[in-house]
Amino acid sequence: MTLDDNPTRTRTYTWHDPAASANNGAFASGKAALEAIRDGRVPQPPFAATLGIALVEVGDGRVVFTLTPAEFQYNPLGVVQGGVTATLLDAAMACAIQTLLPANVGCTTLELKANYVRPLTVATGTVGATGMVLHLGGQVAVAEARVTDAAGKLYAHATSTCMLLRDKRE
Repeated sequence: MTLDDNPTRTRTYTWHDPAASANNGAFASGKAALEAIRDGRVPQPPFAATLGIALVEVGDGRVVFTLTPAEFQYNPLGVVQGGVTATLLDAAMACAIQTLLPANVGCTTLELKANYVRPLTVATGTVGATGMVLHLGGQVAVAEARVTDAAGKLYAHATSTCMLLRDKRE
């Protein structure tokens, strides 16, 4: 098969200025900022629009994102590229930590360890990534996340260590 024999597909999407979702100092807490994104009062960050990720649940030390596998996420093996899954896991873990942080405090990933149990494909259907905080300290936090399908089947899991960033306005 040559490129001339291979039908092309087109994907068009839009995103908002990333400053809108990055400026969570206007909120009383990280949890309130994430609730505003979930509820559509603040636009989602551009990476979420690019990959098709949605924040659907926000709790204390816990969040859930969803992703519906699509062809545009595929690697040459015909499955969703592992980096897409890692991004989903990373977002779930960091945002779970963010729910426990006050205004103007953020976090960034220092280390991420992901385990892929089975591949994601279009046939998988929508998956959820649940992130939960394991430890929140003064300078670092640790979280875990799991990617599962509607039946609860595990596709990937991860742990992460994040550094807390005090007064993000500086």
